[in-house]
Amino acid sequence: MENVKCLIIGSGPAGYTAAIYTSRANLSPVLYEGIEPGGQLTTTTEIENFPGYPEGVDGNAMMADLRRQAERFGTDIRTGVVSSIDLSARPFKVVVDGEKELSAEAVIIATGASARYLGLPSEAKYRGMGVSACATCDGFFYRKKDVAVVGGGDTACEEATYLASLCRHVYMVVRKPFLRASKAMQERVFATPNIEVLFEYNTAEVLGDEDGVTGARLVHSDGSERTIAIDGFFLAIGHHPNTELFKGQLDLDAEGYIITQGATSKTSVEGVFAAGDVKDPHYRQAITAAGSGCVAALDCERFLLAQK
Repeated sequence: MENVKCLIIGSGPAGYTAAIYTSRANLSPVLYEGIEPGGQLTTTTEIENFPGYPEGVDGNAMMADLRRQAERFGTDIRTGVVSSIDLSARPFKVVVDGEKELSAEAVIIATGASARYLGLPSEAKYRGMGVSACATCDGFFYRKKDVAVVGGGDTACEEATYLASLCRHVYMVVRKPFLRASKAMQERVFATPNIEVLFEYNTAEVLGDEDGVTGARLVHSDGSERTIAIDGFFLAIGHHPNTELFKGQLDLDAEGYIITQGATSKTSVEGVFAAGDVKDPHYRQAITAAGSGCVAALDCERFLLAQK
């Protein structure tokens, strides 16, 4: 059975940054890319808020840069999905793609979190062409344009008020007859003149053309329909951390995010570290994920040095 000193699970900004640091520390990391090589950023057309790219950068191009940098320092990047892992004892037992077995002295988990979508074919069609799950990432592209935000919780209200500072008009599409957000967030929404809350509406279809989103067809609870003209369609109905592999083995919070100790990347199991969106229910930015990948790598390096 192959023994790996440092195994990295996931290939977004957190995973690749951890790979860069652990490679330079001569830990000979092996990184498995998972089902979405490059992570969520590969679904983003242009990124304007990552330091070092003054003209912006395509999401796929940026992840390719990080991947090449990790490879330059010797990371063994492999195609494959970790299908099971046993964290009950070191070295940890790992199975890849249901068949390949290996063991790992330390593990860095960077499996990310997936945005929840409505599941509409039209929504998938225009993803990255006006459909987004991150207002902070993509809102800048819709300055002085009309957009819609789907959701009625704190996140949706926060995204709507952020977009309202950039956009001409913001529709909030809320399926219930009320907002689920805190009172303070509700008051902020209702006090913002260019936010229009559409209660008891569900999205039936995202409309668009070859250039991207042009509108949305909504259905009210009474059966009536309404079409709104928009350039951007933002989902704010939550994220799902990719932690199914670790349930019952690591301490997770109520939403399934990995709990880490203080400002470190240390999990409830010694020798297992977490980085990026899989442990971050609040910020979910590429730059914060990359930073936590660095933290995980340094924690992992110190852990392995202490084992000698």
